Amino acid sequence: MIELALTAAGSQRVRFAISPLEEVLGAVQTLLGIRRHPAPLPWLSGVPDVPELTAVLSARHYITEFLSPPPDGPETTAEAQLAVVRATPPSQVALELGMVDADLSGLPSDPAEARDLLAGQLETVWQAVLAPQWPRLRELLAADIAHRTRRLGLGGLAAMLAELHPRVRLSGTSVLVDVRARERLPIDSRGLLLIPAVFAWPNVGVVTVPPWQVSLLYPARGVASLSTSSAAPPEPLVEVLGRTRALVLATLDAPAATTDLAHRHGLAPATVSAHLTALRGAGLLASERRGHRVLYRRTELGDALLTGRL
Repeated sequence: MIELALTAAGSQRVRFAISPLEEVLGAVQTLLGIRRHPAPLPWLSGVPDVPELTAVLSARHYITEFLSPPPDGPETTAEAQLAVVRATPPSQVALELGMVDADLSGLPSDPAEARDLLAGQLETVWQAVLAPQWPRLRELLAADIAHRTRRLGLGGLAAMLAELHPRVRLSGTSVLVDVRARERLPIDSRGLLLIPAVFAWPNVGVVTVPPWQVSLLYPARGVASLSTSSAAPPEPLVEVLGRTRALVLATLDAPAATTDLAHRHGLAPATVSAHLTALRGAGLLASERRGHRVLYRRTELGDALLTGRL
């Protein structure tokens, strides 16, 4: 059991973030059979030849923190995280690689050289496997954060954590995480970082190694939907709204931003924006600002129209 003690300062900063590099690590471990996924992902069929990174990620219990540094927030990019990886002090790299329960004899003995090699391989996997899928993955992760944030506002921390994962709960002033490790540590003034992940299912993980911020990684909601494509809009709806506008409405099973929808459907952002504005004006969509992004979601009226219940 890991006990994360909520100090007076730390309890005021419970926030969410998205980690692109966590998804890189998870994708590789899924292909290695170490992690599982609730549904097949046709695009996750293989990775480039990255033997040193694969060796690190073949570990069963610890795979380092510096390869996926805790992100700043929901807008963190892979490029920003890779810069942090490459700036990790060699002493920290040596410490963490020494904790990895795998054969790392193929890595350079110099920690700085090993760090740069692994960072390059992370970037290779990101570009080849994850970047093409990132708009849809980010949609799903942002939708999870929006749901958890609403739950936090409505029911408080205990209610939100109770839905987060069966192994996570609030007990008094501590967050308890039921895992094999045994540790108690205070959450400092940086607070507790909650990171939804596509490839975390069905497990939960905790970042506890200093100097990284204490972070809790958990499975994002709706990951099974990634194996399916959005349903085509019904023809009666197409006749009323037009094919593109009906497609946009049907796509929004989970909240998404204008650029995400444009990328998914191969449309100009300005075109998508015009359709979203019209659908929102008709009461079929609602919008919510998340950082620098505006996410759109169907309203109850939009759901009813899509399913023919009007």
